Amino acid sequence: MVTTEDRSQTVEQVLAHWREQGIRKVRFELPDMHGTSRSKIVPIEHAERYARTGLNMYGGTVVLDSRSDVVSGTLYNEEVAYADQLLRPDPSTAAVVPWAEATARLICDGFWADGRPQMAAPRQVFRRVLERTRDLGYEPLVGVEYEFYLLDPETHRPLFTGYHIFNTVRNTWVPVIERIISEMRDFGIDIITANCEYAGSQWEINFRPATGMAGPDQAFSFKNGVKELARHEGLLATFMTKPFPDSAGCGAHTHMSLLSRDTGESAMADGNDPMGFSTVGRQFLAGQLRHARSIYALLAPTVNCLKRRRRHTFSPTNVSWGPEDRSALIRVKGGSPEDRHLENRGPSGLSNPYLATAALLAAGILGITDQAELGPAARPPAEEDESKEPLPSALEESLRLLESDDKIVELLGAEFIEAYTAMRRHELARLADHVTDWELQEYLELY
Repeated sequence: MVTTEDRSQTVEQVLAHWREQGIRKVRFELPDMHGTSRSKIVPIEHAERYARTGLNMYGGTVVLDSRSDVVSGTLYNEEVAYADQLLRPDPSTAAVVPWAEATARLICDGFWADGRPQMAAPRQVFRRVLERTRDLGYEPLVGVEYEFYLLDPETHRPLFTGYHIFNTVRNTWVPVIERIISEMRDFGIDIITANCEYAGSQWEINFRPATGMAGPDQAFSFKNGVKELARHEGLLATFMTKPFPDSAGCGAHTHMSLLSRDTGESAMADGNDPMGFSTVGRQFLAGQLRHARSIYALLAPTVNCLKRRRRHTFSPTNVSWGPEDRSALIRVKGGSPEDRHLENRGPSGLSNPYLATAALLAAGILGITDQAELGPAARPPAEEDESKEPLPSALEESLRLLESDDKIVELLGAEFIEAYTAMRRHELARLADHVTDWELQEYLELY
C-alpha cells in the first residue's frame, strides 16, 4: 500500500507533467455510495498543497442517499459532529479528461483529521476485500458490461423505439457514441466493442477488464464519463435499471476471474478438467452461489432494480449457474481453460461498481477459504429450474440477509454494513411515504 509520503511525491510528479501539458484544473473525485462522482475543482497551482495536506470535503458526502439527504445513523454525520473529511488522491488514477477543457482528475480516498480512513467508503470496502484476496495469493481480474439509455433531456423519452439490437445504422445513431468510443480511449479506458442493445435507444459499450483496484476504478470512470459526454451532446444518459415498464432493463454484467500473484496466470483454469475449471475456480463459483442472496442488496441496490428481474429477459431470477446460460445468475464463460471466468449477471445498471465487485469477490474467496462444494449446474434454461432458490424479491429482505451473513459482514466491514443499510432504509422510508401516479389513478375518483 502506498504511504502518504510516497503518494504525495508521486502526485507531485503527475502535477508537474500536467503543468507542462497546459492543464489548468484538477478534479479531486470521490466515489459515493451510489457510484456517483462527487468532486471539487482545484486550480492546478493549488493542487500540490491539497494533495499533500488533504482537500477538505463534508465528511458525510460518501453516505448521502440518492436524493443527497443527510441520513441519521450512517456514522459520518451527527456521530462526528458533521466534521470534514480530507481527500487524498491516488496517483494511479491520474487521467486527463478529454471532454473538459484543460482538466485532469484524480480519484481520492477520504480520511478523518486523525488519519483514519472512512471504512464505509466504497473504494475502501473494495480495498479491504482486495487485500484479503492478495493474502490468499490471488489477483482479481474484473470487467463490467454496462447497458444504458440515451434520452431526450426534456421529455426523458427514448430517441427511437422498437428492438434493434446490433442494427448497424442504430449503432451510431447519435454522434455521442463515436465520441464515447474515441474519448474514453484517450481517457485511458480501452473500449473493445460498442453496439445498440435490445431496446430502442439503449446501448452497450464494453472495455477491457483490469486487475485490482483498476477494475472498479475504470467502471466508475466509464459510467460517469458517459453521462458527461451525453450532456455535452445535449442528451441524457441513464444507467437506471428499469426506466420504462415496457422496455428492457439495464444490467451491469460483471466478469471476474482470479490470477495467480506468483505466475500471473489464471488460477481458475485446469486443462484436464472436463469444464476446464480448477478446484479454485469451482470453489470461487460455489462461494458466489452460497452467498448470492446475502450480497444481492449490493448487486440490485434499489427498488427499481428488482423491476428488471423477469423471466425470459436474460435477467436472473434464482441462485443458479450454467455454462453459457444467459438466464443463470452465474454464466461460466471462456473458450479455452485459460480464458475461463465467471459472468455474474445479477448486478444491475444502478449498482455501484466498487460495492458489487467487492461483494462478488468476497463471496468467491469465502468459497475458497471454506472449500465450498460446487453443486450441479441448473437444468437449462436455469431460470426455469424450480429446484433453485429464488433471489430476494424485496429490498428490505435483501438488507436483512446482508446483515445476517456474518462472514460477508466481516469481509466487507461492519462500519460499511451499518452505514449502507441505514442509508438504504432511509430511501425505503421515503418511498413508503410517496403517493404514486398509480395510486391516484386507481383510487382518487373511485373513492
